Amino acid sequence: MKIVMAVLMLVAALVSAMPAAGGEYRYVTQQEFRGWIENGKQMIIVDIQEPAEFLKQHFRGSMETGAFPAKSEKDRRKLDGAVKKAAASTVDVVIVCPRGGGGAKNSYDYLKERGIDEDRLHILEKGMQGWPYPDVTVRR
Repeated sequence: MKIVMAVLMLVAALVSAMPAAGGEYRYVTQQEFRGWIENGKQMIIVDIQEPAEFLKQHFRGSMETGAFPAKSEKDRRKLDGAVKKAAASTVDVVIVCPRGGGGAKNSYDYLKERGIDEDRLHILEKGMQGWPYPDVTVRR
């Protein structure tokens, strides 16, 4: 019985040490991102929301790309301006999509493929639809 318990504890320890699903992507929490905004952190905010959604709510200074869901080559090419801006800079890049899911991951992958250092790339957790602080956004 002691051996079984020891094995179960070892398996549990190994599983908890593994990265969570999607662990290959770097996320910034909503609270942390709010702090970045309020403290004036220099960053490039790449907003991939559809144009109508961008008009409803976005972050001041964000780059409107309309690249969502960034699956097709045509959509991904809408990120080329962000790639150029990020390549000319050393600041962090935060990708904002509607929900912080597949479109953000597709955009992250595209920027990474184009040579943007992954250490600088972040996805906003839960995206714009999950953003709980409307006081720090531009709303229409």
